[in-house]
Amino acid sequence: MRVFTILPLRHWRDAGPVAKAAEQAGFDGLMSVELKHDPFTPLAVAALATRKVELTPSVAIAFPRSPTVMAHTAWDLQANSNGRFVLGLGSQVKGHNERRYGIAWTPPAPRLRDYVLALRALWRCWEAGEKLDFESPHYKLSLMTPAFAPEPTGLPMVPVTIAAVGDAMLRVAGQVADGVRLHPLCSRKYLEEVCMPQIEEGMRRGNRIRKHFDIHGGGFVCTGPNEQTVAAEVDKARERIGFYASTRTYLPILQLHGLGDLGLKLHRMSVSGQWDKMGAEISDDAVRIFAACGTYDRLPKAIEERFGGAADSVDIHFPDSTPRGLVRELVTDIKRIPHVFKGFNTNQ
Repeated sequence: MRVFTILPLRHWRDAGPVAKAAEQAGFDGLMSVELKHDPFTPLAVAALATRKVELTPSVAIAFPRSPTVMAHTAWDLQANSNGRFVLGLGSQVKGHNERRYGIAWTPPAPRLRDYVLALRALWRCWEAGEKLDFESPHYKLSLMTPAFAPEPTGLPMVPVTIAAVGDAMLRVAGQVADGVRLHPLCSRKYLEEVCMPQIEEGMRRGNRIRKHFDIHGGGFVCTGPNEQTVAAEVDKARERIGFYASTRTYLPILQLHGLGDLGLKLHRMSVSGQWDKMGAEISDDAVRIFAACGTYDRLPKAIEERFGGAADSVDIHFPDSTPRGLVRELVTDIKRIPHVFKGFNTNQ
């Protein structure tokens, strides 16, 4: 299994040393998240501090940025990392698009499909000199003068993975993307019974091959050197699960496990601003539906039971106090877990 970890975002000077240490520990990839800070700048810093580790946002929000703006950012990160960049995209939910980003909302799955295809049209224009002539229901791109076209890189096209929860977006991922970023609020049961059939249908429509498609995550990892630390990590996951489960978009995941009433209750709590009380509604059993939990000595087995044979990659954050040698041993053990993904092929 491929193992990723998270870059620090707030202070850019921290990104380089953390990235270098992660590469030395054997991590396959470094991820950023788009929450309080820009997800791309720390990846640029990490690109200059490393030589082989994959660099990716998980995920960058697509619709507030035009495809051309996103294409330029991805192009520069791919070129300056010597082909190690993977663009993770997400649509976000309606409320955030309309009320936080101030943009109009349309059905996200067909829009994100067009977005990915628009990116690839731009990249073909820049790399191969194709005329830019992309037209879809959501994007029309036909102007690219030499002054605005970056130089060819000689590198493979940037792989694109997308965040997906519902059936339509899962099919889009399989049809046009190079991988899927499953939401943390995703159980193994939901992955196997709901996600995979839709992803496979999308792959069939797009004539794509599973071994070149990366399935990332779908859950949490709660670990530490002792049971007390694991319990603290479980509590952190409990808070995040409560927050995510309050969003009605994710209700079908809860319903699959007989937790639909809990999801409705959490949504009512969010409406009344009871954010600090949501975690208390999440039982230990509910946490373990969505998380691999165990002390360091049991971590590889816990991850294999939770993710093995279903996902290709997972992200883990070890406390800063964890000895570097131990981190390398754990990462090495987890990487021995078999997975299907064999590498991106952006020419397929």
